[in-house]
Amino acid sequence: MEDTSNFKHHFLLAMPQLSDPWFSRCVCYICDHDEHGSMGLVINKPLNMELGEILSELDIDDSNAPKLPVLQGGPVSPEQGFVLYKGEDSDMQNMQIAGNVHLTTSKDILQNIADGTGPQSVIVCLGYAGWEAGQLEAEIAANSWLTIPADEELLFHTPLQELAQSAAKKLGVDLNLITGQSGHA
Repeated sequence: MEDTSNFKHHFLLAMPQLSDPWFSRCVCYICDHDEHGSMGLVINKPLNMELGEILSELDIDDSNAPKLPVLQGGPVSPEQGFVLYKGEDSDMQNMQIAGNVHLTTSKDILQNIADGTGPQSVIVCLGYAGWEAGQLEAEIAANSWLTIPADEELLFHTPLQELAQSAAKKLGVDLNLITGQSGHA
């Protein structure tokens, strides 16, 4: 049976009543969740920039870099870069999230990606979403978020504009049928 008290390696789908501009209609991937709080990345809101722009700012040759969008990872530390990736890179300073899914803030991975030696499945974000101890659980209890176990196919291989609906479909939910109204019987 799945541990529903830990949301690490889960997607959070913003429910219609969640009107905060940072999180409205977002899909957030939870990278860490424990008794001290939670950390996640919004993975479906692209910024108006590509990875090459960040590489250029860091004086990394971007001529062979893949054309990847940079995502608005969340409101906390929007100047900080985060790279979520699939694969092993024992030389990289990283945090293992689940299986082959890792998170790093190391500039080295950007060099590897630009050189073509880095992981093929990559999400690059600026900023992150954070919750204090108990805050995420309270928001979930208030029906602000729909929680869905994450998988690598949805995480790395689903187009951004289809991510929310595809994740909800995994639970048998059609987001178009969910209302912003709530009630209790």
